[in-house]
Amino acid sequence: MHDVVPNPVTDRLQACLDAQRAALAQNGPLTPERRAQGLDGLARAILRRADDFASAIAADFGHRSFHETKLADIYPVVAALRHARKHFRAWMKPRRQPIALMFQSGRGQVLYQPLGVVGIVSPWNYPVQLTLSPLAGALAAGNRIMIKPSESTPRTSALLEQVIGEVFDSSEVAVVQGGPDVAKAFARLTLDHLFFTGSTEVGRQVMQAAAENLVPVTLELGGKSPALVAADYPIEKAAERIAVGKLFNAGQTCIAPDYVLVPRDREDAFIAAFRDAAARLYPTLVDNPDYTAIVNERHFERLRHLVADARVCGARVHEINPGGEAFDLTRRKMAPVVLTDVPENALVMREEIFGPLLPVVPYDDLDEACRFIAARPHPLALYPFSQDRKTIDRILERTVSGGVTVNDTLLHCVQEELPFGGVGPSGMGAYHGEAGFRTFSHARSVFRQARFNGAGMTKPPYGGRMNRLLSMLLR
Repeated sequence: MHDVVPNPVTDRLQACLDAQRAALAQNGPLTPERRAQGLDGLARAILRRADDFASAIAADFGHRSFHETKLADIYPVVAALRHARKHFRAWMKPRRQPIALMFQSGRGQVLYQPLGVVGIVSPWNYPVQLTLSPLAGALAAGNRIMIKPSESTPRTSALLEQVIGEVFDSSEVAVVQGGPDVAKAFARLTLDHLFFTGSTEVGRQVMQAAAENLVPVTLELGGKSPALVAADYPIEKAAERIAVGKLFNAGQTCIAPDYVLVPRDREDAFIAAFRDAAARLYPTLVDNPDYTAIVNERHFERLRHLVADARVCGARVHEINPGGEAFDLTRRKMAPVVLTDVPENALVMREEIFGPLLPVVPYDDLDEACRFIAARPHPLALYPFSQDRKTIDRILERTVSGGVTVNDTLLHCVQEELPFGGVGPSGMGAYHGEAGFRTFSHARSVFRQARFNGAGMTKPPYGGRMNRLLSMLLR
């Protein structure tokens, strides 16, 4: 017999989980009053430390626009916490359900019960939003929560741990930091639910690890989210809105437009309009406080490799550098790039880009464009542009995606009344608003038998009475 070798990482995570399970056994789920206090307290804490979060994220990225942080990390979190605070009591109310005729006058209802202890693994690209937005749903549902933030944004993760520790006891919400070894061990914990946001590749590994203990998962992944510009839509307006969505956070957004389909006879016009729009949005790049850097050297080199590979494959590379600036590569600022004539075997057409690179794919008719999208793994988002409702409906009927913003980009993500999530390779499950509450709740079916009922008709010994009943039920 071999002695079990202690593993400090596993032991630390297990101790945290055990402490939360012990608190759950002793005190039960978080009460509605504690949920309300926690949601209110965390919203106030985030607002109070908004500038600190903007500074921490900027330091982690090398440079990150303060405005982008407050718009995409602070605002959505505060909105999610306030929305959950306002509505969770209504969401948790038991729902009366109708009962089949032969079982009346029994009563049926659905009770929404906290799952128990849930885990959240969050990424680096929006480190506050993608940690605390799922937390809002998990907390509203009454769960105890363990969080593993990204090691790629260490200053932000440390600040998250500090702020969460000011609002919650670790038996309620705990933050565990560490690298890939901690993330792997976290995914193997016997949690009651695991919520992961990240790449499709890592999502497969997380799902496989969670399956060892039959832990249910919500996967918020990514993929290649297309924009499709129909022939009737003004090309300049489409180009500007796609540029806004593509270049926000320097393209490091899971729902950023990954490539754009345009009518073949308008391809050159789109490229010119996109170039003009990018120049208006970011007249300079290197020292522009509005233009975000690539998060680290590994991702920066990955993006440079995508451009180099596309060039080798025969694509044309159109760099957008309005100020004609020289780039200091150590600062990891990357000029926007439009790619045309890109063959399908190029890496940039097969991998999620997650940066300021935009392949343009020309098409001859709308059905061809829809077939192009439908032939590929289901994306997390889709952006159709048309002023004709029938055209939009046709695109929606012939494609599948996690979510959609019509005639703009990104905006479906910040609607708390709309569920947000992927489908197939872009994820499973949804959150935001009530959808998040449902994700982190067990819908428990309860049938309450009436004092006077007809259950006696269905028990042995069987005979003519049962035959008549079955004849009535099955006719």
